[in-house]
Amino acid sequence: MTGILATLFNKGLSNTLITEVVTFTGSTTWTPPTYVTSIDYLVIAGGGGSGLNRSGGGGGGGFRIGSTAINAQYNYSITVGAGGTGSGLSSPPFNRGSNSSISSSAPGFTAITATGGGNGAGSLGYPSSQSAASGGSGGGGGADSQFTTTGGAGNTPSTSPSQGNSGGNGVAPNCAGGGGGAGGSGASGSGGASPNQNGGNGGAAATSTITGSTVYYAGGGGGGGGFGVGGLGGGTSTTSQKGGATDGGYVSSPSPYTIAYPDNGAANTGGGAGGLGGTGIEPYATSTGGSGVVIVKYTVTRNTVYTFTASGTWTCPPDVYAVDYLVVGGGGGGGGSSGGGGGAGGFRTGTGLSVTASTTYTITIGAGGAGGSSGVGSSGGNSSIAGSPIAESPSGAGTNTLKSYGGGGGGNSSAGYSGLSGGSGGGGVQTGTGGAGNTPSTTPSQGSTGGNGTGSTALNQWGGGGGGGASAVGVAASGNTGGNGGAGTANSISGSSVTYAGGGGGGGYDATAGTGGSGGGGAGGTGSPSVAATAGTANTGGGGGGVGRGGTAGAGGSGIIVLKLNT
Repeated sequence: MTGILATLFNKGLSNTLITEVVTFTGSTTWTPPTYVTSIDYLVIAGGGGSGLNRSGGGGGGGFRIGSTAINAQYNYSITVGAGGTGSGLSSPPFNRGSNSSISSSAPGFTAITATGGGNGAGSLGYPSSQSAASGGSGGGGGADSQFTTTGGAGNTPSTSPSQGNSGGNGVAPNCAGGGGGAGGSGASGSGGASPNQNGGNGGAAATSTITGSTVYYAGGGGGGGGFGVGGLGGGTSTTSQKGGATDGGYVSSPSPYTIAYPDNGAANTGGGAGGLGGTGIEPYATSTGGSGVVIVKYTVTRNTVYTFTASGTWTCPPDVYAVDYLVVGGGGGGGGSSGGGGGAGGFRTGTGLSVTASTTYTITIGAGGAGGSSGVGSSGGNSSIAGSPIAESPSGAGTNTLKSYGGGGGGNSSAGYSGLSGGSGGGGVQTGTGGAGNTPSTTPSQGSTGGNGTGSTALNQWGGGGGGGASAVGVAASGNTGGNGGAGTANSISGSSVTYAGGGGGGGYDATAGTGGSGGGGAGGTGSPSVAATAGTANTGGGGGGVGRGGTAGAGGSGIIVLKLNT
């Protein structure tokens, strides 16, 4: 999911600049707002997990910060690394944290990757079997009564500035090392004979102010203690400064023994997990590193356009109270076995939609409906923007929700002749009719009715009707020839004219198939010669093409939402 925090500068000017901070807590695709040419970034990888008995702390996830040029005409893949799970193993491989990154096919863009934190080493009396791993920051070394292992190397692979530090070494007897942190190296275990068998402190976390306040990230997990205390996560007892790292575990002495197990690293911090304490008398347990995070910051102007191709959230910038909008539902899937074309997703656009500054809105992008194989196509998913003070539209959409409905699935010759209703209706087959468009009703209309079947069940009357489009009804089938999908509608909210929400073409049984409507509609398939139906184009809401005779119909294209600041 994506959250946006925005800060306003130069208030009152017509070309006011707005600085926005976007926080990604899970992997997704990011489409930069129009005209953005550079970003500041913070990329934190997942923290390392702990090993088994008397284990070192997990290393903090790699910490990358800087600025880079981007091209808003390209999408960017955001990967947020998971924390490394506790190994629970007595032999390699162990589970390091996963990498986080920003990547793109944009010309000249070099991927920015932070490496997952190394896992802490366990100790079972076999030092060669449980080694601390290198990583963004290295894991801490383990120790038992005789054997020790060294901490893993940090800043691996090497980056400049350094993405992390090395883990601390294990010290016999039973003193595990702390994991490395982004802001400092992990400490080696300390103490000697019982009761002073203490784990080493984790390396210090690093700080960033990219969100507008100082936040600590990627601290190293504390090493596990024997009969002493566990090391401090992030080298500190102050929770807010640990960078998501946790303290090492320990076993209290004398008998009866009390076991303190380490906690998992905090989510979206890259903190290393605390190492397991003990002396070999307790049940084995491990802890998991904190997941990573990716944050970008950039400056936009008041005519900025936001394009959403996947569900998420949008936070309205300060001092912005209205937006122009385009909301397109997912297209319906084409029908199987001499099927009708899928109806286009509902198409809704307008200006001056009231919003509240600094309020977060839920963005839902409707998926395209699946194409049928021996039945009707599935209807597309609904697309919507929701939050106060948006008025419910249409009735039944939900409180404070503006919604475009998914296109209806295409009809089928064996399991349902008529097309399904929706934003635009699916095409019918034989005696079936096209599904109703503009369902439920909106003003202006969100779509059109699908084309009818031929009105006959005779073998030479098996063409499928075209799916309805945003601006035109689907064309009825004629004999074995499929009807064309209805045309979509062009819109320039993105800065250039793009056509959306075309209906899918009907299948041609042993004749010509219907063409997809302009705006992403998929073409119908034919039975002889055998030509497969095609899917609606992604993020246009186009309907999928119907099947000619056998096979699977085309899926509908997913929907899209575009917002433009209107102040």
